This record gives sequence, structure tokens and C-alpha cells, in this order.
Amino acid sequence: MNQEILRSIPCSTMLSDHFDEEIGTGSKRGALLKLAALLHDIAKPQTKTIDLDGRTRFLGHTHEGAVMANLILERLRFSRREIDYILTLIKYHLRPGQMSNTGLPTRRAIYRYFRDTEDTGIDILFLSLADHLASRGPCLDIQDWQNHVKLVDYVIKQHEQEHNLIRPIKLVNGHDLIDLFAISPGPQVGELLEMVREAQATNEIKTRDQALSLIRQQLENRHHV
Repeated sequence: MNQEILRSIPCSTMLSDHFDEEIGTGSKRGALLKLAALLHDIAKPQTKTIDLDGRTRFLGHTHEGAVMANLILERLRFSRREIDYILTLIKYHLRPGQMSNTGLPTRRAIYRYFRDTEDTGIDILFLSLADHLASRGPCLDIQDWQNHVKLVDYVIKQHEQEHNLIRPIKLVNGHDLIDLFAISPGPQVGELLEMVREAQATNEIKTRDQALSLIRQQLENRHHV
């Protein structure tokens, strides 16, 4: 393969350390990522359909693939944590391409992506790169590839910024909502806290007062509905 293509892939000490991390009974992320790459499209044959216009689809292959992979990995006696890691990669391997229809994804889309994929988000981005190369083969369009690499690099860097915005500072907590807004403990508390975290991650709010104002506005809107 053209070395220029591979050299364009994001690389850093942080990423090397990430893929060197052990999961479960000693398997490293990098090794399990390769196994996920082998299994991620395992359900394509059974989900293949062809539309009237001749377009081939594989609807539901991520879900079906996760079910099939789970059975295989259990037979091979992988640990539950290793299995869950691989199944998450299979389940969400299409998400990187769904973050934006045109151009680079918004901060909100990136936040929601990592919220759903948790600590496998970076791994899935690299799975998407491998999938791109494997599916195109010698027909690889260099511009499409460069756009994909640019997206992955951008998402990783934005995620690091988001991490720095949110992790050190917790603007409000559940006790604040219960004490200041007389909200009963329950799902609504979690929904409001998630709304604040998302607004913080997208840099829409920066202070505790702004967080409280956002919550107050949301509660008023719900009251008027």
C-alpha cells in the first residue's frame, strides 16, 4: 500500500498509549481492535437486500453482527469486558460517517458520539479508517480518503478540548437541582445534568450561573408545553 496513505493517519503518543491499554484479562486495545475489524461486517451476507433501483443495502447488519460476534467470542472464552468492547465497536462502526452530512461535524455531534461510544470512541474512528481502505481497495479515491482522515483527526482533537472543558469543572450536580429547583429525584435530574454537560462541551456555557439559567429556562419551557 502507498506509504503516503498510511502516513496521513493520525499518530501521537497519546494514541499509542491508548491502544496499548489492557482490557479485561490482558488483551490490549490494539489487538482487540483488529479482531473487531475481522468481525464487524459478519452479518452482511444475511442482511443483504437489493432495492428496485439496484442499490445494495445491509440494513441491521450492525445489530445482527453484534449478536453473532457475541456467540463467537463467548465460545472462544473471551472475558465479558473484552466481548463488550468488541460488540460496542461493531454496533457503532458506522457512526463516524453519520456525524456530518457535509464538512466537519459540529461540537454537539462530537459530544453525542463520545457520549454514546464512551471509551471506545477513538477505537471506532480507527476502525472506520481501516474499513474505508478495505472496502475501496485499489479503487481508493485519494480525496475521499483525505477527507475521512481529516474528519478523524478533527474529531480526536475536538474530543481532547471537550475533555478539558468538562472534566475539571462540574458546574452543577443533582443536589443543586433538588435543592434549588425543588425537583424530585428521578430521571429528570439526569436529563437536566446531561443537558448542562452537552452545553458545556459545546462551549455554550462556561459558568455555574449560566448552567442554572439554562436549567431554569428548560424547566419553564416544559411547564408551558
